[in-house]
Amino acid sequence: MPITISATIQQSISTVWNCFTSPEHITQWNQASADWHCPKAEIALEQGGTFLYTMAAKDGSFSFDFGGTFDEIIPQACIAYTLGDGRRVKVTFEEMEDQVRVTEQFDPEHVHSEEMQQQGWQSILDSFKAHCESI
Repeated sequence: MPITISATIQQSISTVWNCFTSPEHITQWNQASADWHCPKAEIALEQGGTFLYTMAAKDGSFSFDFGGTFDEIIPQACIAYTLGDGRRVKVTFEEMEDQVRVTEQFDPEHVHSEEMQQQGWQSILDSFKAHCESI
């Protein structure tokens, strides 16, 4: 059963979409805590296109690549992708007056608890929200 997280961002849909899909922004928000960062982000935002983000501890002790293939892109509305391990993710962008509700549904992996995964993904989404609202 997929895990769902969300955040409401006080920003225009065009700004939210740009921050979510542009490498120069992704490297600014894609981390779950202050001791991690995303030094590299590559993205080909089209159906069948791929993305690859490097996630790394700032102290250099650990890093990993997070990537997949886009299954569906509806500009400023939806991004669906499949991760390298076959899990699926769907991100929706719902425009409301002067804010945008971003909701992510993702298939959990089987190594970490679902609670830990939900907290980690929510922390990244909260970092995204903070970045968008700081522009």
